[in-house]
Amino acid sequence: MTTQHTADAPTAAVVTGELQEFLAKNLGRDVAPDEDYFALGLVNSLFAMALVGFVEQRYGFEVDVDDLDLGHFSTVDNLTRFVLAKTAAREAAA
Repeated sequence: MTTQHTADAPTAAVVTGELQEFLAKNLGRDVAPDEDYFALGLVNSLFAMALVGFVEQRYGFEVDVDDLDLGHFSTVDNLTRFVLAKTAAREAAA
């Protein structure tokens, strides 16, 4: 996948779809937007770091240490909100 650029900021629907596709491919099953894949035991710490790497590469921002809150990454809905907030902040700073 290519990295998003400021000119083509992602929408919630696009981000949700991309995250669900990534998770399904890597977890071997579909994940509902509000399903906590950590609580279900589908994700370990190694995969969590792969998820962070995917988000950074796909959406073109760095996940800071302060951003590594399970609340941001536990569901597709939460992660979508996190991605949209980070991309909006990046665009506002540009």
